[in-house]
Amino acid sequence: MRKLKIIGVLVLVVIILVRCQKSSTFPESQYDDRLSGGDMTVFDNTSHAFSNSFSGLSTYDEYVHEAGDLIFGQSFVTSPAPIHAGLGPIFNNTSCISCHHNDGIGLPTAGESQSSLLIRISLPGTDEHGGPVLVPGYGLQIQDKAAVGKQPEAKVNIAYTYQTLSFADGETYELRTPTYALTNLYTPISGSYMLSPRLAPPMIGLGLLEAVPESEIVADADPNDANGDGIKGVANYVWDPATKAMQLGRFGWKANTASILTQVASAFNQDMGLTNRVVPSESSFGQIQYDGLNDDPELPDTILNQVKYYAQTLAVPARRNTTDATIKHGEQLFIAAKCAACHKQTLTTAVNVAFPALSSQVIHPYTDLLVHNMGVGLADNRPDFKADGQSWRTAPLWGVGLFQTVNNPGYYLHDGRARTLVEAIMWHGGEAAASKAYYANLSKSDRDAILKFLNSL
Repeated sequence: MRKLKIIGVLVLVVIILVRCQKSSTFPESQYDDRLSGGDMTVFDNTSHAFSNSFSGLSTYDEYVHEAGDLIFGQSFVTSPAPIHAGLGPIFNNTSCISCHHNDGIGLPTAGESQSSLLIRISLPGTDEHGGPVLVPGYGLQIQDKAAVGKQPEAKVNIAYTYQTLSFADGETYELRTPTYALTNLYTPISGSYMLSPRLAPPMIGLGLLEAVPESEIVADADPNDANGDGIKGVANYVWDPATKAMQLGRFGWKANTASILTQVASAFNQDMGLTNRVVPSESSFGQIQYDGLNDDPELPDTILNQVKYYAQTLAVPARRNTTDATIKHGEQLFIAAKCAACHKQTLTTAVNVAFPALSSQVIHPYTDLLVHNMGVGLADNRPDFKADGQSWRTAPLWGVGLFQTVNNPGYYLHDGRARTLVEAIMWHGGEAAASKAYYANLSKSDRDAILKFLNSL
């Protein structure tokens, strides 16, 4: 028995040493800055780079992840049906993967089967929790598709105008400005209403972002610009239907969702029309196309939890070419431009003895998870709790250099208006106006260095 114990200890030591070993490209004294997701980083730069599970999961946990993956790609159908029933009667898409293509972003189109853009809608004012006011007969989201015999709530029309602009050295670039309008409303809306487009975001690293302590996020907030740098940052506290309490918002383009569970449950309900324990009412409740079936909740807890776990345990792809001199120069320019003031390079997850994969991870998501005023150019003019009509959550930049590979083409910003990283940068305004001006006045070689750095993420 003593010999077996010694062998067991030696095996454990070997496992620990293997896990701690750095890449041979870097000396042991230097941290491997390719590890965007800490230990939960995957070395994959293919079109499947966003679809890898955490490393080190147990056999059972890997099974749950795979089960969630299958559901994530499964198309749901209308009731009654023997399996995967509950779709609709009104919806935006039939599966999760139809919006999050390859677990990444999607297409900023409306009405198509592979469309990944949805439209939030609300009335002026705030509800009892300080959130958006639902529109009678429509709720808080436009469902632009419907089951046979039912009518979509509306058709979403997108029109673009184009403008050619130039950098300080004369090189030109183009920005496209979208406008959104609703037609074919199934029933009239009385009074004015506000619309906000939202493109499906990448799924990577959500569990790591959820594991960052609230105190670390709030510590970076500066709502009154006490340090006078022109950059504020507001923590968005939102009503969470899962806990029935106000919670720190972390997810969504305006940080209007507090947890992965609520994000998944709300997407099932609003995007596909599936009721569940977190959101037990049909999105069509109170409408003339309400199905009236006594089958709620339609989504079993098992499936909800599997998809939640899948979203929680998607790994982050490693950075690439981090020793390249131009990339290192671009990183320094990124910092000099004060981009890192919002796109914070490093966060650390909390200690979690129950979930070691998420515990004490040093990660590099390039976000502060706060909302910032981005100026009138990007404004949707629709408040969402403490995020006003010009404010958006700092988008995580990890994986951004793989958008073109994973989604081909890639789109950027909350509504996909930006087709390149250059366009995304030049749409920045408000608190980021000085950073944009810094970039615009650089030489072409320096601008290219920043782009090369971003494409390494």
